[in-house]
Amino acid sequence: MLEALAKEISLRKEEFSNTTVKTIYFGGGTPSILTTEELLFLIDTVYKNYKVSGNPEITIEANPDDLSKDRIVELSKSPVNRLSIGIQSFFEDDLRLMNRAHNAKEAKECLEETTKHFSNISIDLIYGIQNSTNEKWLQNIETALHYNVPHISSYALTVELKTALASFIEKGIIDDVDDEQAHEQFHLLKDRLEREGFVHYELSNFGKEGYFSRNNTAYWQGKTYIGIGPSAHSFNGKQRGWNIRNNSKYIKAISESKLPIEIEDLTITDRYNEYVMTGLRTIWGVSIQKIENDFGLLYKDYILKMAESLLNQDLLYLEAAHLHVTKKGQFLSDGIASELFKVNLS
Repeated sequence: MLEALAKEISLRKEEFSNTTVKTIYFGGGTPSILTTEELLFLIDTVYKNYKVSGNPEITIEANPDDLSKDRIVELSKSPVNRLSIGIQSFFEDDLRLMNRAHNAKEAKECLEETTKHFSNISIDLIYGIQNSTNEKWLQNIETALHYNVPHISSYALTVELKTALASFIEKGIIDDVDDEQAHEQFHLLKDRLEREGFVHYELSNFGKEGYFSRNNTAYWQGKTYIGIGPSAHSFNGKQRGWNIRNNSKYIKAISESKLPIEIEDLTITDRYNEYVMTGLRTIWGVSIQKIENDFGLLYKDYILKMAESLLNQDLLYLEAAHLHVTKKGQFLSDGIASELFKVNLS
């Protein structure tokens, strides 16, 4: 698999022949199972095939149970300069409910150690967990703040089909997710973190100045990216691509110097809809001028017309020719964006 990943990196270098790589992100399943030597091999392959900026953001996703003291020290001596850690909660009952491999003690010990060696750390927290009171949620937030991490990604609990959690809900063993409670906890999080100097720069992301995720910010701003490996997605501004999911078929295709990728050409309406969806999730909002420049006057007139009722309902506001969601509308931003989508405009 490592050899296939490296070969795909090489095979696709022409896609970035005029582009400087500014971020390298090891995500997906659990990339922290790779040894430091294996990570270095892949990073070196990127450097050999692409022009890389002088100070790229290099992130690896990890879970607390993957990060022993020795592993953290090893990573700190590598080119990896940002950790994204899947904490989820500092409470045992929450972690058991979500079927996490780590426990609360490991979560705290992990942060105690990583903060000694890394300054750029992001953690994930989940809100809206069944039977989790607002007081308990605030304790989670205070524990995170205790470790002075500069970036927090936080998501509402979602129940996936065919999981143990879905089965427990269906059988009445535990309650279903309470959307109203999740809404309350979202605003508790936002208010508390903003008092600590965090910027709510994207719907699910809070960062101190200088610690926004450069990788994810590029995604939200519609910049080009290449996804390497099975199931990985790519985007070049006008096309979206996704690699085959099957590992053995992926490796076989790459060994034959074939890219196992399916390409979708995005229509102008697709690109308009995507820009609206991602833009409304961020502090930068949706630029009316960009709509006109990139998609034409017809789209500009359309979005202003469709935004009227949302402005009147205090779900959107217009500032410096940018549409933004209001505090009232933030938790509903994806639904608001869908009100501005165009199914077909020619």
